[in-house]
Amino acid sequence: MTIKPLGDRVVIKAMESEETTMSGIVLPGSAQEKPQMAEVVAVGPGGVVDGKEVVMEVKVGDKVITNKYASTEVKLDGNEYKIVSQSDILAKVE
Repeated sequence: MTIKPLGDRVVIKAMESEETTMSGIVLPGSAQEKPQMAEVVAVGPGGVVDGKEVVMEVKVGDKVITNKYASTEVKLDGNEYKIVSQSDILAKVE
């Protein structure tokens, strides 16, 4: 099964990361605050949304930073995804 976003929506998957504390303890991704960095896995077609022309500026595979609280969480085939509006993506990471 796949997710195909509509309009200006983007499907992202949070990137897990490990962090080492100053004392050398490794914190797995599940013990940390939820990351805001994610990878784009699907992009909507854009077009006219609410009477305005929207051009999609991200593509599949891009690493992005998103607004922390503006998403809809979805579980599919054991994976967790978030669906956000393109306007909730704050930056691309290169």
